[in-house]
This record gives sequence, C-alpha cells and structure tokens, in this order.
Amino acid sequence: MTFSGTGGSRVNGNLRGIFWMVMTGLLFVAVTGMVRHLGTDMSPVQAAFIRYLFGLLLLTPVILRVVNFMRDPRVMGLHATRGVVHGIGVMLWFFAMARIPIAEVTALGFTSPIFITIGAALFLGERLHAHRVGAVLIGFGGALVVLQPGFQVINIGSIAQLIAAPLFAISFLVAKRLTRTESSPAIVAYLSIFVTLTLLGPALAVWRTPTLIELGWLFGVAACATAGHYTLMQAFRAADLTVTQPIQFLQLVWATLLGLMVFGEQPEIWTWVGGGMIVASATYIAHREGRAKKQTQPDS
Repeated sequence: MTFSGTGGSRVNGNLRGIFWMVMTGLLFVAVTGMVRHLGTDMSPVQAAFIRYLFGLLLLTPVILRVVNFMRDPRVMGLHATRGVVHGIGVMLWFFAMARIPIAEVTALGFTSPIFITIGAALFLGERLHAHRVGAVLIGFGGALVVLQPGFQVINIGSIAQLIAAPLFAISFLVAKRLTRTESSPAIVAYLSIFVTLTLLGPALAVWRTPTLIELGWLFGVAACATAGHYTLMQAFRAADLTVTQPIQFLQLVWATLLGLMVFGEQPEIWTWVGGGMIVASATYIAHREGRAKKQTQPDS
C-alpha cells in the first residue's frame, strides 16, 4: 500500500467535513435555543412559516442567481419532495420544542440516523446486515428509554418529535443525493422555496399578527438555520456520511448544557441513558459502514 495524493485528499476532505459539521451543530443549537425562548405563544405552523419566509429574504441574491424551474423534472421533483417532507417535519419540530425539554427533543431527534439506515436499505438498495439490524434495534430501544412508555404519560411533544425524525431522515437522504448534481446554495435555496410553499396554507389558517419581538427572534432563527443548512451541505460535499454523522452527536451535549444553563431544564437520567443508546447505535453503524467502505476500495 502506498500513500498518494488521493489518500491525502480524502483525509483533508474528511477534516473539512468534520469542521463544517461542527459549525452545523453550533448553528442548530442556537436555533433550538431561540425557538425554545419563543415558547408556545405562537402556533408552531406560523412560527415555522415566518422562519422560512425570512430565510427566503436572506437567500434572495442566491435564489436570483441559481434557481431555475425550467430544468430536469426529476431534479425538480427531488427538490419539491424534500421541501414538502422537510416542511412537515419542521412543523412537528417547532411543536415539540415548545412542549418538551431541549435535551429530550435532541435525543429523540438522533433517531434520524437510524431511519436513514432503514431508508438506505429500502430506497437505495443497500443490504440490511445483522450489525445494522442490531444497531437499529438498540437505537429504538434508546428512544423507548427516553419516553418510558408505561411508566409515565408520553408527552404529545415527544410523539411529534418521533414522527419528525423519519421525515428529516428522508430529507437528509434526498439532500445527499442532490449533492451529486446540485451546488450547496441551490440545495438550500430550493429547500427554502418549497418549505415556505408547504407551510403557507397551514400558517394562514392559524395566523395572528406577530409582535416585533417575535419577528426579531424568528429572523435570528432564520439566519442561523439558513447558515446551518449551508454548512450541512458543505459537510456532505466534503466527506462521507459515515465520517460526519458521529460529529453531529455533539449537539446532544451542547443542547443539554443550553437547556440547563439558560432554561433551567434538569435532564432526567433516562434522557441521558436513552440518548447514549441512540448515539452509540448510530455511531456503531457509521463505524462499521466506514470499515466496509474502506475494505471495498482499492489500495492507492
């Protein structure tokens, strides 16, 4: 085995991917804090719509430069499908954020990589090996530990987050597919357009006049989230999912500290135990997939 520029390029790409994923985590934790601060005064549907409408305004220069609806219908179909699925997930996430602790929202959100594994098998033709099945079962077991069904009443916010997780997983897989042909700005721009259109009708049905303070916080949410989606696309482009996925789990630590220090939310021990199981299962999947990929690649 010889060391060549290709190997060095792969290492540099992975390091860039890790950097971009760390930035993504910090930005999304900031989003979490601002949404939590907004609370339950505004409908989650309206809040989500305003956030994406502000995102469109921020992305106007990019949209004018990269958006073209007269193009390959298959690519546009992927963008539209991702926008609808992601829009529904965002509504559920806003709803969950207003009703359960930040640490619990984040822990349950990390079931998304488990759904990504299942989705890759169902829609991308990947095989569900024994280690994948085992890791998926452990991950779902972790979600049950967080929820404690039968021992406490399951909060409707927890249910909303569990439904949002597979929706975000679908969005994740479609985004990874789009990076083959689309630029990061284009992926983010089309997502903002189609999510805003998805949320428009439901938001109008529950609309009330927002206060200036609410608009200010939602503008901050839009700025951080839009930047977060861009850094996420950069991470996808620079490195494999198997490299960047474990880095994403740092969000659980940051979100827990945010909830504790800013909102006084003391996470239950079961949130840590269940979250640890979920993180361990997804990390194991990423590790095994990384090893398998290396074994199938020729020496360089």
